[in-house]
Amino acid sequence: MTTRFDRGQWADSGARTVRPGVHRVPLPLPDDGLRAVNVYVLEQDDGGLVLIDGGWAVPEARKALEDALASLGHDLTAITDILVTHIHRDHYTQAVELRRLLGSRVHLGSGERPGLEALADLRTDQPVGSLDTLRRAGAGELADRVAAMDHGGFDQALWEAPDRWLEAEELRFGDHTLRVIPTPGHTRGHVVYLDQARGLLFSGDHVLPHITPSIGFELGGPGLPLGDYLASLRLMTTLADARLLPAHGPVGDSVHGRVAELLAHHDDRLGQTLAVLGDAALDAYAVARGLGWTRRRLPFDDLNAFNQMLAVNETAAHLDVLAARGRVTQALADGVTRYAAVVQRAVQPPST
Repeated sequence: MTTRFDRGQWADSGARTVRPGVHRVPLPLPDDGLRAVNVYVLEQDDGGLVLIDGGWAVPEARKALEDALASLGHDLTAITDILVTHIHRDHYTQAVELRRLLGSRVHLGSGERPGLEALADLRTDQPVGSLDTLRRAGAGELADRVAAMDHGGFDQALWEAPDRWLEAEELRFGDHTLRVIPTPGHTRGHVVYLDQARGLLFSGDHVLPHITPSIGFELGGPGLPLGDYLASLRLMTTLADARLLPAHGPVGDSVHGRVAELLAHHDDRLGQTLAVLGDAALDAYAVARGLGWTRRRLPFDDLNAFNQMLAVNETAAHLDVLAARGRVTQALADGVTRYAAVVQRAVQPPST
């Protein structure tokens, strides 16, 4: 879930060189607890630039990007391609705006197509899928409060389709190859970009250094987003280790090291969820209220309404994984799903 964090000065504006030809540029996210999103600038031998993620289409982000590129001896017109990790506004919307301004090509994972098409049909800035989850979780009053919030306004022009839908494939830019790896979980169509030759993984929101990403915060059916996310994390361990270039936070030394921490966190969280459930039959809202939140283990009531929504959605995702593993049962009544722990019977030794 979203929370504030500040480990050093990672969100300060400006370009920071990761290695020759690869630069990290934090772009501001006004009034957002994440503070900034990292856009990565890849310089090409012909003078062109490839961006990993585009940022949020707000004036502050455009200005920060222009200034950072100028410090590298470039301007916006050098941007030829923007490779987006997923469809969320802080990654996608400025990519579309830059395409309109410059003619840059926008690339996006094909798994995001249903969400983008649903957004075009609904034409709303409401987190519709998450509100549906809240109501199934027994948090109808919270859903009403979140629905009444100002979510920033909807501009259909910022949600146009990309120039190219990406599959699991390799992209060649000059002398460098980027491998596109689908990593569903945070969204259904999230992808990461692996530069194997330089040992760099542009991880988007899939692997973050200090927080865990929200799960399934998008339009679409319920599915099993946390199950998908855990499988996508395990996929990272089958690849050669690389430096972690995340969308939020500083560059890390080891993807494998952070993935191990994330898998352990979710194992622990599944255990905590079962402990709160106990012997009762509870909905996800009730379970969420019994858990601690953020790294400081804040009480649920100390969160604002938006983060309460993320907390309930995350709890429902963990309960659904427990159900898929046969650890809890589910029962739907009056539109609300309630969960009950399955009694684990001890295995008796064979009689002699």
